[in-house]
Amino acid sequence: MEYFVNILWFILLLVTVLVLPILIHLLHRTWKAARYIQQYFYEMKIAGKGIVAGTNHIGALNDTITLASDVLNTGESINKSSETLKVTIGERATKLK
Repeated sequence: MEYFVNILWFILLLVTVLVLPILIHLLHRTWKAARYIQQYFYEMKIAGKGIVAGTNHIGALNDTITLASDVLNTGESINKSSETLKVTIGERATKLK
């Protein structure tokens, strides 16, 4: 009986000696992969902050477009009024001659 126990212990010791380095290697690879993922997330965070900084001004650009449209409308109104003044002053000038 003691012989079978010794053989069993020897087999378990042999499996442990053979499997333990493989498990350590796999755990190390998993840890390295987790570190790479962490680094990628850090780089994505920096890129995201850059994108946010670059797109913060879109609201101001939309306000500028709205204001420019208003300025164009006002300019058209002024142009129509100046045409009316030109015609009216031209008519009065011809009457004075």
